[in-house]
Amino acid sequence: MKLTYRLIPVTVFFTCLIFIACSDDDKQNVTEEPIVQPQEELTVENVRSFMTDPNATDETVALFYNLYNLSKTKFLVGQQDAYTGFYNDDMGDSDMKKATGSDPALLGSDFMFITDDQNNEQPENWFYQQEILITDNVKQAYSKGMVNIFCWHFREPFEGESFYTSDMTDFQKYNALPSILPGGSNHDYYKQKLDKVADVLANLKDNNNKLIPVIFRPFHEFDGNWFWWGSAYCTPAQYQEIWRFTVEYLRDVKQVHNVLYAFSPDNSYTTSTQYLSRYPGDNYIDVLGMDNYGDFNNQGASGVATANNKLKMVSDLAISKHKIAALTETGYQINSLSSPIDHFFSDYIYSALTYSDVEVAFVMFWANSQNGYYVPPSGQQDTQDFVTFANKTESVLQNNIPDMYNLP
Repeated sequence: MKLTYRLIPVTVFFTCLIFIACSDDDKQNVTEEPIVQPQEELTVENVRSFMTDPNATDETVALFYNLYNLSKTKFLVGQQDAYTGFYNDDMGDSDMKKATGSDPALLGSDFMFITDDQNNEQPENWFYQQEILITDNVKQAYSKGMVNIFCWHFREPFEGESFYTSDMTDFQKYNALPSILPGGSNHDYYKQKLDKVADVLANLKDNNNKLIPVIFRPFHEFDGNWFWWGSAYCTPAQYQEIWRFTVEYLRDVKQVHNVLYAFSPDNSYTTSTQYLSRYPGDNYIDVLGMDNYGDFNNQGASGVATANNKLKMVSDLAISKHKIAALTETGYQINSLSSPIDHFFSDYIYSALTYSDVEVAFVMFWANSQNGYYVPPSGQQDTQDFVTFANKTESVLQNNIPDMYNLP
């Protein structure tokens, strides 16, 4: 992908100059249009009219409404694989609970193993065992009042081996997404994968046999080129088409009604026009998100200012559309090669989430692993910094999460 650079001012904490990379695809028509503030308020009575699925379950409607309202004053603090990813393989409580005494308010999961070609749904199959583990964790989180969100590191449809373009041939990279569109050579294969997703969602039920709502964010970080659905490998129209097909197939064909759909590019977009360049439309999106690691990667205060400006853009768009805004992935991994950044959580992350009247419903840190962590467990150099962040008035963990599944 050819990169071009523009010089822009950033004025959140101070004025500085930052280089922003934009692809040829998304730099077109970047003249920013003013975001129009909504004339109609979102209410309990009209909330369904602003959702992707007007026939969503009552609990899913309540989740949308409560996330929307929570974002005005607070945000959920979440982590990917919080119940299965542990620093130094120290299993048991989630690492966040080890540090703070509370689980996260948001649990991140992945459909990757669940939809793997090798999942034969037999008890002795490792991939099926992962499916059971993941779905059991979702049910456990829901029983604690937590919110569940799924991403999908979907392996390419030709060999089913990787989702990273660095592992793929040129043919695979440039043909993977077009091939799963209606009429494409792998379209039936894609429907089979969606059938599996639908089956899992339809069987996520609580002890009262009620469906558990989830947030689903497929084809994430699409403005980059590390995944085969990235901007170099499909046109905006193709990306929009596969998104709309995915929603319509799950919602209308498979009758899945316990899902909120999240749109989550990486951090390359700085204007609403760029951000909406691949947007499939308000009828197909519930959550406007952004993944952002780069602006927190030892970029100091200028990176925080940049991240806050981007979140402000997403937040204003969400407000104008009566949608939910979120920082859908972020963090800075501490490992043998990288040391903690002073005040990373209590200052940098917190400031990016709160300055300039940003309204985001949640922030999700990536998963801990044997060799590194994004959320410090107890006993680390930056544990107290995370505890300070978790104790901020705006931060919500599992131990202080309000009822997300009933309308007021």
